[in-house]
Amino acid sequence: MYWYKLTPLDILMLRDAKPFSPQERAWAGSIFPPNGHTIAGALRGLLGKEIFNIVGPFLCYQNTKNTLYLPRPLGFVKSVPLVPLTWETESYINNALWDKTQPCPLVRPHNSKDDDEDDKDDFVKCSGVETKFRQYLPYCVVKKYLKTGKIDKNDWNIIKDSHEDKPWDEETRSHNSIEPGTKQVKDADGYFVEKAIRLHQNWSFAIGINHEITTPATIRLGGEGHRVIVESCPELGEQWQELQNISRDNFQANTKQADNKDDTKSIAYLVTPGVFERPHKYNPEQRVNLCRPYPWEWKLKDGIFVSMSTDKAVPISCRIREKEDKTKSIPAPQVFAAPPGTLYYLNKPQGLFQDNEKVDKNGTNKDNRVNNWRQLGYSEMLWIKYQKIGEKENG
Repeated sequence: MYWYKLTPLDILMLRDAKPFSPQERAWAGSIFPPNGHTIAGALRGLLGKEIFNIVGPFLCYQNTKNTLYLPRPLGFVKSVPLVPLTWETESYINNALWDKTQPCPLVRPHNSKDDDEDDKDDFVKCSGVETKFRQYLPYCVVKKYLKTGKIDKNDWNIIKDSHEDKPWDEETRSHNSIEPGTKQVKDADGYFVEKAIRLHQNWSFAIGINHEITTPATIRLGGEGHRVIVESCPELGEQWQELQNISRDNFQANTKQADNKDDTKSIAYLVTPGVFERPHKYNPEQRVNLCRPYPWEWKLKDGIFVSMSTDKAVPISCRIREKEDKTKSIPAPQVFAAPPGTLYYLNKPQGLFQDNEKVDKNGTNKDNRVNNWRQLGYSEMLWIKYQKIGEKENG
């Protein structure tokens, strides 16, 4: 993989997946970071390739050096990690009744300590000043989290003027069309508003891709085709590879322990939007693809998948290219992805169906659709070996 830093030279118009037209809906929203389909579309204009293997995108901050940033894990109350009730056997609500066909409720560990019991929401009030927690964690904090399963309270604090809570601003842009010969806005298609994204200084976003790009280069990204400069940044690749190595070691160690029936509780940390789409046949004439916030192959009833901590879904809109004429496409059905930062709690680790290529009887891969989502960077996970609070840390 080759790693690159992408820095916008202007604002970005990255419209969300909601249908938009000036007649029916006069407000066009934006999302950030851009999804894998948007990145691949921009790279096709530069490389002319039709298939990409993408990692990311992630955020990147440059101070003395370039640092990779990942979305914060959602399974925390301030600095205290939540755990499934079935794992916390000493909890005072351990005998509570809950629907066993649904993910297990999450609770605070019985021996957890938090000095900020009186704080509310995502900030600490101190002398009238709101000190927000990080919403994006630097590589060094994520590395420690993968090794220990914990994030220290001090690691949630934002470095001054770094914008680690939200590295971009949203700017509202209105558009008017005037009737010829008048000063009146047109009755139809005459007015709409859209949101634009402007990154803060020293912030970029980063991707890994299986194609080498001669840099520096520029690509046109999102609506209006605003330009983004592409720069080679191998140190980001080194940081990501180190996180991947720790994640792989955690996965393999727990998988090996599972054979010996040892304690193999694991947490999967979703760092890019997770699309878990599987075809289901309800009758011979109907075939529907359904999305849900966790993989279909992870079953609740067999005890492997226990619970999750997530947020509202991320809608993704893509297009289907015609087989005969690749320059033509039509809108594809809208897909809903689990947001990055989602945590999945499993009694033992299990990989994704999307990581396995579909092969026919002859052993060849004629239909590559099964892992297209993974090729575009979706559903990227890092694995953490679960440790109770108070246990000795590894590494």
